[in-house]
Amino acid sequence: MGFSFSSGNISDSNPDVVAKTCQHIDEGHVFGDAGYISQKLFDRLYEQGLLLLTKIRRNMKNKLVKLKHKYLLKKRTIVETVIDLLKNICDIWHTRHRSIDNAFNNLLAALAAYSFLDRKPAIRYPIRKYGLLQES
Repeated sequence: MGFSFSSGNISDSNPDVVAKTCQHIDEGHVFGDAGYISQKLFDRLYEQGLLLLTKIRRNMKNKLVKLKHKYLLKKRTIVETVIDLLKNICDIWHTRHRSIDNAFNNLLAALAAYSFLDRKPAIRYPIRKYGLLQES
């Protein structure tokens, strides 16, 4: 599990913030909504070995996207479910902290509590291998 904190006046789609958040990921995919569409961000993550996947806008050229990536883009609700779990079950949604230390302790405790949950949301999709259908 990885996380990072940024100040409130910096967008979380800023290429520097995203690169710092993903700095310990060697390879894989990064999913974002339309706010993350940026050639600079795509290039920076691609240099790290990551593939940025976002929906395309209406005025963008249509690019070929693998069926697997299209399927995973439709599963963004899983991310929203995790955020909902963090807010409601792990009690991350508390706005009246008396100190900065207390706020960070609350956030770290919520992330630790989430990591110990027995049932976490997950994406399972079938993979065809040698003509057989298998769960990934």
